[in-house]
Amino acid sequence: MRVALMVTCINDALYPRTGQAVVRLLRRLGVDVEFPESQTCCAQPMVNTGYLDEAVPVVRNFVETFAGYDAVVTPSGSCAGSARHQHAIVARRSGDAALAAAVEKTSPTVYELSEFLVDVLGVTDVGAYYPHTVTYHPTCHSLRMLGVGDRPRRLLENVRGLTLLELPAADQCCGFGGTFAVKNADTSIAMGADKVRHVRDTGAEVLVAGDNSCLTHIGGLLTRERSGVRSVHLAEILAATEGGRG
Repeated sequence: MRVALMVTCINDALYPRTGQAVVRLLRRLGVDVEFPESQTCCAQPMVNTGYLDEAVPVVRNFVETFAGYDAVVTPSGSCAGSARHQHAIVARRSGDAALAAAVEKTSPTVYELSEFLVDVLGVTDVGAYYPHTVTYHPTCHSLRMLGVGDRPRRLLENVRGLTLLELPAADQCCGFGGTFAVKNADTSIAMGADKVRHVRDTGAEVLVAGDNSCLTHIGGLLTRERSGVRSVHLAEILAATEGGRG
């Protein structure tokens, strides 16, 4: 099986450890993952702000970069959702039949990390060790667009040493929403404050999620409050081993 890592823009620019964690994790599970260097953005920022024509070359680059792979794994429900759902909208609107056909072939191969682990590899115990109390925030795109359900929780429940604490109002949005946080800053901050309050109420040491965009927003607010709660991507917890890195 040929597997590629779609690392995402935010991870490439700000959180390289997340991409590295995905590679360590998959290799530990026997997957020979590749990193196509021609990959760029998934096009979601353009689509979400109405620039669908400008998204066309980005989507074209995506399908050309990841053509031929059996699976494309990404540590982001947001970017996986864009590839699986938004790319088809962009391709159809462009009127480019070849692009639409390429998208139809490539999009189903894109998996958010927990989907790939549970549904494709068939594992829920990845051999991880993480001796901390953790609470899990299900990000909006993974929850609503992809429907990942309890896959991340099942993976976390099998991490040795980890205590998983229930997050109140877990299904509520954290308020980030990409450009929403810029255009509607006051609303975004208020939603983030609610999420932070719920996180702190759990008493957890660590907040985990499958998208670093959400963790940036919530984690920033947690840091401002000097809460002591760390925000860590799911991939980094799953890649951690006893006596190893993470």
